[in-house]
Amino acid sequence: MFFAFFGTVIIAGIVGYLSERSGFTRNGYLPSIIICIGGAFLFFMISRMFQIGFGSPGLNAILSSVGALIIVPTHYRK
Repeated sequence: MFFAFFGTVIIAGIVGYLSERSGFTRNGYLPSIIICIGGAFLFFMISRMFQIGFGSPGLNAILSSVGALIIVPTHYRK
């Protein structure tokens, strides 16, 4: 579980960086990385508590990071 958590954080950081680099978001590098790590951390804890997920922890990290990037910035953007 310990290595899966650190892998989740690293994958979420990479997804945040790549989404900003590719132009998927326009939040800035640090906010995108923080949003991705927060979403992945939240889904990691929920998936451990309720034993739900999409398969491997890496796939869970990628999908939860992208989901957080879609939900959070568009909620506050006018």
